[in-house]
Amino acid sequence: MSPHRIAVVLICAGLSACAGRTPAPVAVVQETDRHADCSAIMAEANANRVKIGELGSEDGAKVAQNVVAGVAGAIFILPLFLMDFQNAAGKEGAALQQRNAYLARLAETRCNAPVEAGSVTSKS
Repeated sequence: MSPHRIAVVLICAGLSACAGRTPAPVAVVQETDRHADCSAIMAEANANRVKIGELGSEDGAKVAQNVVAGVAGAIFILPLFLMDFQNAAGKEGAALQQRNAYLARLAETRCNAPVEAGSVTSKS
């Protein structure tokens, strides 16, 4: 392989790494849901809320990073490659919120008490 091709491959690999991580959203309905009891539903919903908070912090940091890179990119072209356009944290957070809404509906049938989608805690 010629040195020019190696350089092009390395540059492309490096630039694609700067684009941010690939989103990995959770499925709203999962195979294990049919066997989950009330306590398992509540535990997962609570864990999801913690993760949503963490993803919110990550999303805020990415917005700040993109603003800085955009301003610096007005002067130098290289910082523009540091911008994250994949919005992994936002997509994952939205998927977790949809999952929690589904868990709230599931909890209504399995916990014998009304629950709210935002909290997914039983009111017993």
